[in-house]
Amino acid sequence: MVVTPRMRLSLNSLIALVLLLAPLVCPARTLVDQIGRTVEVPDHPQRVIALVPSLVEVVYALDRQDRLKGATQYSDEPAAARQLPRVGSYVAPDIEKIVALKPDLCLAIQDGNPRAAVSRLESLGIPVYVVNPQNLAGVMTMIAGLGEVLEAPEAAGRITGAMAARLEQVRLRLAGVTTRPLVFFQIDAAPIVSAGRGTFIDELITLAGGVNLVSRDGTSGYPKFGWEDVLRLQPEVVIVASMAGGHSDADLTAGWRRWPQLPAVRQQRLHVVPADLIDRPTPRLIEALEAFAALIHPELFQSYAQR
Repeated sequence: MVVTPRMRLSLNSLIALVLLLAPLVCPARTLVDQIGRTVEVPDHPQRVIALVPSLVEVVYALDRQDRLKGATQYSDEPAAARQLPRVGSYVAPDIEKIVALKPDLCLAIQDGNPRAAVSRLESLGIPVYVVNPQNLAGVMTMIAGLGEVLEAPEAAGRITGAMAARLEQVRLRLAGVTTRPLVFFQIDAAPIVSAGRGTFIDELITLAGGVNLVSRDGTSGYPKFGWEDVLRLQPEVVIVASMAGGHSDADLTAGWRRWPQLPAVRQQRLHVVPADLIDRPTPRLIEALEAFAALIHPELFQSYAQR
C-alpha cells in the first residue's frame, strides 16, 4: 500500500486527536457524593481543583496537595496553599480559569458553591464531587469520603480517629458537669452577628458544656443583635471571633466593657478566639471545641488553656 501525502496528513491528525483525548479517557469509579449524586470520579485523580478554602485545607491534611492545581480566593491555610492558582471566589468561581487548568476533578461544597457553577462544570465533562458537612460528625464523614476519592484512606482514618478521640476526651471531662454557663458568641460587629441552631458554633458551645443563648429560644442561622438585645440576654461568657468587623481584639473587648451590668463583663469572661478556627469545616474544628471548653469550663480544662 502506498501512503500518499493526504493520507499521511490524515494519519497525523488522527494521532494528534488520540493524544489530545488520551488524558480525558481514563478509568473511573462510580461514587455517590455527600449530597446523594452519582459521580464518575477518576481512579487516580491528578489535577484537582478545590472550590472552597476549607477543602484545600482538607486536601493538605490528607497529604494530597501535589494533586491540587487550583483554589479559590482566601485559600490561605496552610501557608503553602497561597501559591496555588486562583479560580475566582467560592461564590463566583471563574469557569474559564478552571477549564484552562485542565482539571480531572473538582471538589465543591453544597453550602457555598453555586449549583449553576457545578452544573456548568459537569456539562463541560469535568466531574464534581460535592461535600455537605453540617456538624462535627459530618466533617469526619467528609474527610473519610475525600480520603476515598483521593486515594488516601489511611490518612483519612488517622485524622478522623484523632478527632473522635479528642472529642471523647472533652465529653469525659464534662460528664459530671451540673452547671452550664450562658454563652454569647459574636461573629461580627456593627451590627452584632451571632450563631443559632444548625451552625457549627452552636454545636461547639453545646459540646463544650455551655448554653448558646441565641439558640435557646429556637433561633437558627446567623441573626443580628443590638446592644439592647444582648443586655436582655445577660451572657455569663462572651466569645468573639478575632477581627470581627475588622476590629482589633482590644477594640472588640472594649466594646463589651462598656456594659458592666453584664455578668460576663463583671466576671471578666470576655474572650477572643482565632476566627480561622471556627469559620471553616476542617479538622481544626476539634481545636475550636477544646478552646471553647477551656473558656467555658476553665476549672476542668486548665491543661487545654495552657496550650
